[in-house]
Amino acid sequence: MADPSFDVVSKIDRQEADNALNQAAKELSQRFDFRGTNTTVEWAGEHNVTITSSTDERAKAAIEVFKEKLVKRGISMKALEIGEPEQSGKIYKVTGTLIDGISSENAKKIAKKIRDEGPKGVQAQIQGDQLRVSAKKKDDLQAVIAMLKGAGDLDVALQFTNYR
Repeated sequence: MADPSFDVVSKIDRQEADNALNQAAKELSQRFDFRGTNTTVEWAGEHNVTITSSTDERAKAAIEVFKEKLVKRGISMKALEIGEPEQSGKIYKVTGTLIDGISSENAKKIAKKIRDEGPKGVQAQIQGDQLRVSAKKKDDLQAVIAMLKGAGDLDVALQFTNYR
């Protein structure tokens, strides 16, 4: 019988992200403090978001509205990289990216953390944009999950799938 294992992934629910963006766009169109500022939030590709406004502070406020909607929808702020407002003519534009998958640099960092701080006999293998963690005992795997959930120094939002 194969050893127990699970996968460490960093996925965002595209439908929840889309719902958060639509809720933010609706709130921006209805709120009194955004009237007359031409503030919008919209998709600019598969994982990119563009926020535009006629003033710098309204662009920053729109970012906060979008972040609030993402959190309410269960999407971690670690999955969002957003820049500062840049002026282009009379418009301020902010671009953001929703990160899907674990980069090889972060995967190596997580694998090293599992090797150094995890129970003995636990292996972590990098498979594309995810990690497969396996051990002889399920208790060791649960200890690794608890350790990774408690680690605040990781730069990615983690989920644990295919636990068997």
